Parts: sequence; structure tokens; C-alpha cells
Amino acid sequence: MPEPVSRRRFLDLALGGGVVAWLGTVLYPVFSYLKPPATREPVATSVKVAKLSEIPPNSAKIFKFGTKPGILVHTAQGELRAFNAICTHLDCTVQYKPEWKLIWCACHNGRYNLEGINISGPPPRPLQEFTVHVKDDEIHVSRV
Repeated sequence: MPEPVSRRRFLDLALGGGVVAWLGTVLYPVFSYLKPPATREPVATSVKVAKLSEIPPNSAKIFKFGTKPGILVHTAQGELRAFNAICTHLDCTVQYKPEWKLIWCACHNGRYNLEGINISGPPPRPLQEFTVHVKDDEIHVSRV
């Protein structure tokens, strides 16, 4: 038969449990406040980039697509091409070089042709291509 619990032992357990419960009710909100909330990146599927008249042939524009940059290239032939502007080598932002008619990464001299294919330098993969739509002089870019 188990030994009966003394009043002193019962009070020690009750007070100890009360202190632990009080600490939990005080510390939980403090830690919940200090921990940043989990947020998801908004997923953009389409974005208005510019008006067609704002981008002359053989030029480009960097635009924001969600939280990452994109690049819209208006080729010398009048074609519009859009790509993810993050280099596939070390995540640098690429730019258009009109004198070379290439997309260029300044970090390690990586070069892409106007189809987004890596043609020289260290980039291991082509740039991700986006779909371009022109409607009423407005250029919209969407994910493929």
C-alpha cells in the first residue's frame, strides 16, 4: 500500500505546479511576440511592366516580378523577350548590353543570348523565360 502524501509534500507539489503554470502563461506570450510570424512570399503570376512606347528597340528594362527582378528586352528586330533577371551562377542581377546585343552578368562576365541561353562564362543554366503579352500599348509579363 502506498504511503500517504503529507500535507507539506502536497503543498510543495501544488505550489511548484502553480509556479510552472504561471511561468508558462507569462513566458509564452513574450516568446510568441519575439518570434516573427511565418509569412509566405506572394506569388505573382502576371505583372504590368511598361508601355510599349517607353522601351525603344535595342533596349531593356529591369522590373520587379514578385520579390525578384525580371528583365524585359526589346530586341533590335522589335521582338519582346522577358526573363528572370537572376544569373544562374551566383544570383547576381543581369543587365542588357545594347552594344553586344546580349544579356550580361557583371559578377563573373557571364553572357546569355537573347533567347536566355548561357553562351559564355560560368553560368550553368539558361535564364528562366517569361511570356510577354502586349495589349493596348501596355506590356504584361507572366510566368510560362
